[in-house]
Amino acid sequence: MSGNSVPGNTTVTEALAVSGADAGAGKKRGPRNWRPLLLLLPAFAIVSLFFLAPLFDVALRSVTDPQPGLQNYEWLFTTQANIAVVTRTFSTAFIVTIVCLLLAYPYAYLMTVVSDRTRNMLQLFIMLPLWTSILVRTLAWMVLLQDTGPINGILMAWFGIGPVPLIRTTFGVALGMSQVLLPFMVLPLYSAMAKIDKRLLPAASNLGANPITAFFTVYLPLSRPGIFAGGVTVFILGLGFYIIPALLGSSKEIMISALIQQQISVFLMWGQGTALGMFLLICTILILVIVSKLNKGQSLFPGVDKK
Repeated sequence: MSGNSVPGNTTVTEALAVSGADAGAGKKRGPRNWRPLLLLLPAFAIVSLFFLAPLFDVALRSVTDPQPGLQNYEWLFTTQANIAVVTRTFSTAFIVTIVCLLLAYPYAYLMTVVSDRTRNMLQLFIMLPLWTSILVRTLAWMVLLQDTGPINGILMAWFGIGPVPLIRTTFGVALGMSQVLLPFMVLPLYSAMAKIDKRLLPAASNLGANPITAFFTVYLPLSRPGIFAGGVTVFILGLGFYIIPALLGSSKEIMISALIQQQISVFLMWGQGTALGMFLLICTILILVIVSKLNKGQSLFPGVDKK
């Protein structure tokens, strides 16, 4: 009898095949149990009631009020004033995103190199504004930016300049929005930077790279997930701001959110207001898709690995 056979003239390969088939037959799954999914029904009902149903109603009103058709979207894209509002909204949100990035990047980096006690203090400083009402902070900016306020007082006393128009301008709106949205840029950046090995920059220097080259070729690409996450968050939140543009801006600085409120509450044009809302929603979804593609399939949320 050869070494590759077993009693009954059955080869080892055949025996393994039979045993594998028996094991596969033993692992055959029975009918799927759908009962655990029933636990999700209450959550699905709540989401449908408070999110999907209003969203469907808004989408329906945008094409049926005051009559069925696309006249509301035609009004949105053919009215010069609307185009100016949309352009102003996106440009202001972009400016705020850049300002927040320039301020948050060194702050987040500092949080990664200091001691734990100092880091906790820096986190407290960046979180403290979130515990204050946005209305209170906006009213404080109104006091600071007015023509007779402290900022213009310092400019006039120290530099002989002023009064400089700071309030009721795009600058004032962008400044107030940047102060409110800065934490939403710092936290994702810190989450991404905390994962970067601090030995990489010295290693790049030892290989002949100067500090600037090492930063742009090593550190900056590794912090890109935090830049994308913070930038998307700040930009999208900036598109929907209402209180700050309304209080720090003027009729010349009106943004989409204020235009929606005007169309619905003042003119009672629900179709045009909901069309503006759907346009803003679609733009937000497109931004998320585009940034996800630019991020090469990585998660937009640092610390959350994409499966």
